[in-house]
Amino acid sequence: MELGNGPWHSVNSGIYHDNPGCQTGNSIAPENIRRGTGDGRLCEECARLNDAAGPVIGPTAGAAVDPTGGPEGVGMEQRLPPEAASSRPAGAAYGSPSPRPRVWRRAGASRAGYGPEEEARMEETVRRGTRRALDEKEQEPSSGGLYGSRIDDSHMVGAGLAELVGTFILVYGGTAVAVGAILSRPTAGAAYDSLAVALAFGLALAAVVAAIGHVSGAHVNPAVTLGMAATGKFPWRYAPVYVGAQLVGAMLAAVATWITFGGPARGEANLAATYPAQGVGDLQAFVVEVFITFILVFVVMAVATDDRAPAAIAPIAVGFALAVGVFVAGPVTGGAVNPARALGPMIVAGDLTSFWLYVLGPIVGGVLAAFLYDRTMAQTEAPG
Repeated sequence: MELGNGPWHSVNSGIYHDNPGCQTGNSIAPENIRRGTGDGRLCEECARLNDAAGPVIGPTAGAAVDPTGGPEGVGMEQRLPPEAASSRPAGAAYGSPSPRPRVWRRAGASRAGYGPEEEARMEETVRRGTRRALDEKEQEPSSGGLYGSRIDDSHMVGAGLAELVGTFILVYGGTAVAVGAILSRPTAGAAYDSLAVALAFGLALAAVVAAIGHVSGAHVNPAVTLGMAATGKFPWRYAPVYVGAQLVGAMLAAVATWITFGGPARGEANLAATYPAQGVGDLQAFVVEVFITFILVFVVMAVATDDRAPAAIAPIAVGFALAVGVFVAGPVTGGAVNPARALGPMIVAGDLTSFWLYVLGPIVGGVLAAFLYDRTMAQTEAPG
């Protein structure tokens, strides 16, 4: 039977045939020898014959089909695999030239003259290179900041200024209340007490996180900045800008506290600078500062770097963590929890007694907390 140009499609079944040696294909009614409307599946018998024959070239247009072997005058080596037919534009004749020449090879044949061993070696090299690139990408420090902020060169001026202002608000809000308590200055009743100092620092930090968290990440604490940088959550090259801005903001806050309460603020209250309490050694004070800063930075890592934590709770959680630290350490070290908060008033007051423990203690505690959360709990799911 004359079937004309292949491949042959069955309208009824949606199965097409591209091998003239397929008896199923040759038995299709002439009116069904056109592209079908089904899912375009290749006949199983054609697939078997194609696998046995290997890559071939398609028959010429107008050639008659030989039911036993192929088109008249054309050998079996001229048949195309099904992929070749599907690569032609819709409506193109089977024997018409393809838009671009295609090279077909038998299954298992090597590419570009390489043997199977060389080809396998090349593929393994490519896989290793891809895996190495992905690993390096994962190890790159993230440029994203806390609370949805974006940290890069184009935003650094604004981020640094936000850290300066945020640290100013935090330190001024806390130290002014502390100086008021030390000087026993009443407001609408009794003077402030230790409870007011802890609450003032906690509320101030909550307000700062809500105000500038989306701008700079609201670190406002060198211990937070260095802890995040140590775990790859913050670029090291921006750490000096942040720490410098935080220190300047703290010193300006100490000056503001001095202006607010006048000479006694500096002469009698030392601008609420933190020092070990009477009878407390430097080593004990150092360890306490490690403990309380660990609490703060652990909470920051949990609510600000982990996408599973609800974003709305972050300012409250971080503020409460700082308040807890001041409550605990206030009677022992003054509860700095922040090298900038400690150094700012110390520098302006002109008294750097035991300053080292208020620098190293919070940094050690912050780095430990950051590593603990990042290396363990950041990838942990709750059971159940």
